[in-house]
Amino acid sequence: MTEAMFPLVEALQRKFGCQVQSMHAGREDEIYLVARDPDVRAIAEYLTDECDARLVTVFAEDRRSAEGVFFNYYVFERRGDTQYLMVRVPAPEGGLEFTSLSAKLPAVNWQEREIQDWFGLKAIGHPNPRKVALHDNWPDVHPLCKDFPIDTVLPPFEGERHLYRPALGEGVFQVPVGPVHAGIIEPGHFSFAVAGEPILYLQLRMFYTHKGTEKLFEKLPIHRAVFLAESISGDSSFSHGAAFCQAIERAARIEVPLTALVMRTILLELERICNHVGDIGAIANDVGFVVANAHASRLKETLFELNERLTGNRLLRGMVCPGGVRRIWNDGQLDLLRGTIDAFAVEFRDLIALVHSSESTQDRLERTGILRPEKAKDLGIVGVAGRASGIDLDVRRDHPYAAYRTYSFRVPVYQAGDVWHRMQVRIDEVNESLGIIRTAADHSLRGEFRAPVPAIPPDRCALSAVEGWRGEIIHWIRTGPDNHLERCKIKDPSLNNWPAVVEAVQGNIIADFPVINKSFNLSYSGTDR
Repeated sequence: MTEAMFPLVEALQRKFGCQVQSMHAGREDEIYLVARDPDVRAIAEYLTDECDARLVTVFAEDRRSAEGVFFNYYVFERRGDTQYLMVRVPAPEGGLEFTSLSAKLPAVNWQEREIQDWFGLKAIGHPNPRKVALHDNWPDVHPLCKDFPIDTVLPPFEGERHLYRPALGEGVFQVPVGPVHAGIIEPGHFSFAVAGEPILYLQLRMFYTHKGTEKLFEKLPIHRAVFLAESISGDSSFSHGAAFCQAIERAARIEVPLTALVMRTILLELERICNHVGDIGAIANDVGFVVANAHASRLKETLFELNERLTGNRLLRGMVCPGGVRRIWNDGQLDLLRGTIDAFAVEFRDLIALVHSSESTQDRLERTGILRPEKAKDLGIVGVAGRASGIDLDVRRDHPYAAYRTYSFRVPVYQAGDVWHRMQVRIDEVNESLGIIRTAADHSLRGEFRAPVPAIPPDRCALSAVEGWRGEIIHWIRTGPDNHLERCKIKDPSLNNWPAVVEAVQGNIIADFPVINKSFNLSYSGTDR
């Protein structure tokens, strides 16, 4: 247990001693508090209001076969403490329900509704208990329950589809966008209410392409499950793969070689730069600055080619594995990495100078799509969108993993919360990432790059967090028999951040929606899973 966590643990035991069944450290970065009382509101309010803790995620687990009950997990963190506090709460005996926190903590709105859909546990007191992950016309099934076979064939869906709030009032119109879009993106439905050009409100509907990823993890042996993790969100393949492998390594107590940790750090930062430079160009393109987008696209292609030379895959798939990485780089690959990064840095400066020189671009982006800091905090916004709106969170700094303890870097944070500053966060992060890669690439990458992975004992739990290029990625696992998993919980940052788009578009015009949406650039696949 960390020194910073001792006072909090003692305070919890004093204040809630009768409710605390047990408390133990799962490992150096996790503490589990097992509560007797299924109503967790008092503990959550104490942690968030008096201890300035953040509720990171909420998820459920079906433990009926082993312990005769469902459990909900509430994961908290505090700034300055590298440990996560995980409150484990049983569903009440004889009932399939839990007390909702969404009225006070809107950040868990969708996550509590997912628990309802996946497990059939009713969120008592939820302000909007409608289905979210399963659409309205799904039959009455709960796919993450252990007694739901993965090969179940469902009957044809019947009944009412999702009903949107009607647009009422003289001169107020409803404008549907999607769910099928003109580009290659996955489906999502945006329903606008407009009075003339200004947007009064936006309703959105996701989960059109739910893939059953968390259920699929239960079927695959661990050595194959890493490839499923890489497919959660295609542009975050390495981040999700690394998060999954870290969880396995922590559960199995595998010591990853330093060379592998350094290589993982470089590849995580390459993934960040690739996506940020692409987004900078796409934001410019959405306001008509096609020349800047052309330059950004060329730079992104340069990095894709580097990715392929380093890993064999443009999206960095197939490189990370439990215990380290699958292959080490030779001197020629390291020289290519250093040379490409140096050349990229020069051209990236030219690209940003071009963007900053365009007064019309700045005029379109400043004060557009504002997400205010207080709203971002209420909604639990993470990553780029959060940092542009005053949310000073970064897993690399707050819960160091890979080799990030070794490198110094700045976490850019702004207060304006508009499209311009979401782009500026990306610009700043690219420059910081270049510095990390340069330093890491000078490390002597020799020796062991993958630790042996033994058979992993069942019933071990581990939480892993990675700062993907969009924001905080969470994987939590429980191991099962025969080197399989009992449970793998995934939280992509997009699940947190979609409600921010609803807030940011209000008062703007529909013509600005594409650039506002692009400035968040959230993953449909990562949300739908």
